Amino acid sequence: MDLDLAAVRAFVTVAEDRYFSEAAARLGISQQAISKRVAKLESDLGVRLFARSRTGAQLTETGTAFLPHARSLINIADQALEMLHGRHRRALRVDVLDTRLASIDLIQAFHETVEDVDIEIVTSNGLRSARSALVHGSVDAAYCRVAELPEEIVCMPAYLEPLHLLVGRDHPLADRTRVEMARLSGSTVWMPGNVAGSEWAEYYDLLGAEFDIRMDTSGPDFGWEYFVAQVVSGRGASFIGERTRVPWHPDAVRLPVVDPVPVYPFWLLHHRHNQHPALSLLARHVAAEYRPLDPRHQWLPAPDRAAFATRPAG
Repeated sequence: MDLDLAAVRAFVTVAEDRYFSEAAARLGISQQAISKRVAKLESDLGVRLFARSRTGAQLTETGTAFLPHARSLINIADQALEMLHGRHRRALRVDVLDTRLASIDLIQAFHETVEDVDIEIVTSNGLRSARSALVHGSVDAAYCRVAELPEEIVCMPAYLEPLHLLVGRDHPLADRTRVEMARLSGSTVWMPGNVAGSEWAEYYDLLGAEFDIRMDTSGPDFGWEYFVAQVVSGRGASFIGERTRVPWHPDAVRLPVVDPVPVYPFWLLHHRHNQHPALSLLARHVAAEYRPLDPRHQWLPAPDRAAFATRPAG
């Protein structure tokens, strides 16, 4: 038999107030309703909990013995509800991978369009950690490229970021205003951050295979400042996103890549059972701002094309 918590709460309130009328007023229900709840609880338990008289409701011996256990049940229920309400009031936790990437601009643009939504930014190692974090609720949403995901994770296409080529001022391509993909055929591009098993390393492997570009992933990867300094010193050209905030260097040159424009796909991910009230607002914002793939001018790897060819539902 399962106990009806509403009936248990009615019992506890009557025991504390002694009068059904006063207990009903405290719970915000009618006296008839609270009487029915207590009567049902007594019927379910098969015992009498109160002895009713003109001077109020007196606990029976059984009622007295049951009262501390009933209070414990109500306290646990109230704590559980408070925990859930607290989760809904807390900040929306969003994994952006790195605060120098386009994903930080995407969540910042959302924040500027809504009121009373606190956002907590989380950085990670991409889908490898975001997958587990979404399942266990340590983050509410994540921006990343999608590989294989658990069924409980919802994903929607969010943004296609054009790539740039970062070179030093002495590089042979540095005096151009843009670089055609055909010019990079047969060359080597230095990508020290392409960690084996990451979703972005897979993307650049597919890009390299499509356009005959070798990806040099040799390190060390000592961070963004070191990365830019190495590119400028002649270590090699490197791909970065159009919105990627690299540290300023007087001899660093960014060149848009065209014909076609390779674009990196960002998805918005969240758990289908996550009820944070800001998630639906974020999903609608993503759907409104998203621009589908233009296959005439943009390139995506085959595994990403179908999903980014149409506008997602908000």
